[in-house]
Amino acid sequence: MTLSLNDLGWSPFFASQLGDDTPAGLTAYRIAEVHRDRLSALAPTGAQNLTTPPDQPTGAFAVGDWVLANDEHRIERLLDRHTLLTRKAAGHDARVQLIAANVETLFITTSCNDDFNPARIERYLALAQEAGCFPVLVLTKPDLTDDAADFERRALAVNAQLPVLIINAKSPDDLERMADWCKPGQTAALIGSSGVGKSTILNGLTGENIATQGIREDDAKGRHTTTFRALRRMHNGGWLIDMPGMREVQLVDAAEGIETTFADITELAQACRFNDCSHNTEPGCAVQAALADGTLDAARLARWDKLRREDVHNSESLAEARSRDKGFGKMIRQMKKSDKGRKGY
Repeated sequence: MTLSLNDLGWSPFFASQLGDDTPAGLTAYRIAEVHRDRLSALAPTGAQNLTTPPDQPTGAFAVGDWVLANDEHRIERLLDRHTLLTRKAAGHDARVQLIAANVETLFITTSCNDDFNPARIERYLALAQEAGCFPVLVLTKPDLTDDAADFERRALAVNAQLPVLIINAKSPDDLERMADWCKPGQTAALIGSSGVGKSTILNGLTGENIATQGIREDDAKGRHTTTFRALRRMHNGGWLIDMPGMREVQLVDAAEGIETTFADITELAQACRFNDCSHNTEPGCAVQAALADGTLDAARLARWDKLRREDVHNSESLAEARSRDKGFGKMIRQMKKSDKGRKGY
């Protein structure tokens, strides 16, 4: 099947970046898979492995990115992203890991059992809001409970405006309802824990045959099936990015996303008597007043505070690392310049 640029998700946003200064002979590709040693991409001419510039590792690109490559299939330019999902890299590294780019809809996937976790849902909501994606909560495995509607009520307690879909991943009708949130040429991504049914959903929406794993009955935790992110075409002409189950999604540079996710607390904080209120013991604290009269849940306030502190810590650590790298690079340039001077260049 021959796909046009529009079929692949091209839009006026990307076309506007091609000016008179764009070199001739470059082909637009959309990154479909990112591996440690290569990038797989799609274009109207078909699939192609691309090489990166010498100064850019494959980790500088995300699934969903649009790039321009030359006749030797080397990337010459990365186009600006419409949206970008990121997280702090796992472990102690002070760096940002790219998750996916140019995603319109983020399907936050959780199952109707002990995997359901308001704190995790809020974290994913903040991630989506910061990236500029539209979040949709997908509740899977309704057969595991006698009252799936109760999970929907608990989800709406987190965010009353959040679209919630209760999905049997093996039901064509349910999958069609889900596909309606990603029109032809648009891109959605699946995010959630291992074992909640993401691979089954992907198989149903795309016709792929990715192996699936069940949830362990003893602790309701899942097993990893997807091992890398990949862009897959859906039956309806949309695109879906399935992502490995993430044990850790730490936010970084996500202050606006957190504010939007916890808009109720953000609004309360604006009514505090002091602009620098810490919402603990200060007089005239609107947040503490809401706790006292029961209009604000203490657990939700604690989750908000935890995410804010995490984001501040990670953002400061990242800024410090960038400053060190910048200083180190400056030192190396000065050393090279001095060395050239000594040699009479």
